[in-house]
Amino acid sequence: MNIILLSGGSGQRLWPLSNDVRSKQFIKIFKDENGTYESMVQRVYRQIKEVDADSNVTIATSKTQVSAINNQLGPDVGISIEPCRRDTFPAIALASAYLHDKQGVNMDEPVVVCPVDPYVDRAYFEALKKLSDLAAKGSANLTLMGIDPTYPSEKYGYIIPEDKNDVSKVTAFKEKPDVETAKDYISKGALWNGGIFAYKLSYLLDKAHELIDFSDYDDLFAKYETLDKISFDYAVVEKESSINVIRFGGMWKDLGTWNTLTEAMQENVIGDALLNETCENVHVINDMNVPVIVMGIKNAVIASSPEGILVSDKEQSSYIKPFVEQIEQPIMFAEKSWGSYQVIDVEKDSMTIKVTLNPGHSMNYHSHDRRDEVWNIVRGSGKTIVDGIERNVTAGDVVAMAAGSKHTVINTGDEVLQIIEVQLGAEISVEDKHKYEL
Repeated sequence: MNIILLSGGSGQRLWPLSNDVRSKQFIKIFKDENGTYESMVQRVYRQIKEVDADSNVTIATSKTQVSAINNQLGPDVGISIEPCRRDTFPAIALASAYLHDKQGVNMDEPVVVCPVDPYVDRAYFEALKKLSDLAAKGSANLTLMGIDPTYPSEKYGYIIPEDKNDVSKVTAFKEKPDVETAKDYISKGALWNGGIFAYKLSYLLDKAHELIDFSDYDDLFAKYETLDKISFDYAVVEKESSINVIRFGGMWKDLGTWNTLTEAMQENVIGDALLNETCENVHVINDMNVPVIVMGIKNAVIASSPEGILVSDKEQSSYIKPFVEQIEQPIMFAEKSWGSYQVIDVEKDSMTIKVTLNPGHSMNYHSHDRRDEVWNIVRGSGKTIVDGIERNVTAGDVVAMAAGSKHTVINTGDEVLQIIEVQLGAEISVEDKHKYEL
């Protein structure tokens, strides 16, 4: 099974645990069967492999999420990187060209496209296999998976099937309705449109060539910034007459807000927090190394991270986005392919960061024009290279780099290497970085 997982999101609705580089799908709040916390993307990837160990999974995403994907899923997952955001049709076209030109997927093979972050169980992925098989038969140009509605929602578009059979022709699509209209749609057998569909690779690439002038993946990637922003629904679905839909009546949840996310949590507290007996329907997610005490609160979510603190009524948490947009601050936490970093302190002419480097990994060999740096090794062992000079380091060692110095650090040990990095300069910026071959 070839699967393209669409991984986007700006990280605002689940602030403060999410940010511009750590969208909701990377927050570790679910427990696997071993009791280890995993994120939505880890959960979905694990579930796919449990159903189809040989599946070819490609994640279509922006370059800001690549490090987090590599950190959480490892280097084997395929990644189609969007140079910039151009909506779902260009993203799917690029990912499809990636499958054909970079991975060698045959034009006759089916491809399934779905979001990276639904909260589902095994039955969903068994249905995806059936969706892929239907696409392979070619009885329709597009085959969608419609979700059996559990209530008249205003959040989703609706698919109107020809009948109530398990597989039907699609007669119409409806935009997000009001509640009464949704009730009418549902009474006629309508399904939620969850953005899940399949096609033969040749079909999508033919459509892409009709709408975009490009020769292959590399050419499409090079001119990606010039493409118009256009959704897959508008570019393809609304103009296609040969569409089937398969019904799915299993568990499917869109955990897009704190309110819906906490409904899926297995426990009320994640992290260091205490709730007294007068609390009702309260969830706490504490990503900090300081305790949180909650007393006498009802129907609330409390989230704490290096980005900030949220205390909200659960229903009101859905309206957080415009408030987050008013906040201006640097990214305070991010996962990288080599580990993670957390900003500890920001002053006018300095920034202090805790860097965690995983075993066997290293930073890029790089330099900065407008800041000095000091590394204080606080845990583990490794090797630094500063302007070509190698040095073994362990806990307690200090390494200083002047502006312009080329430097990197390599974790040569069996445990994480932790560094307190102090950046010193009048103009500290993530843009101030030059990378070199080592």
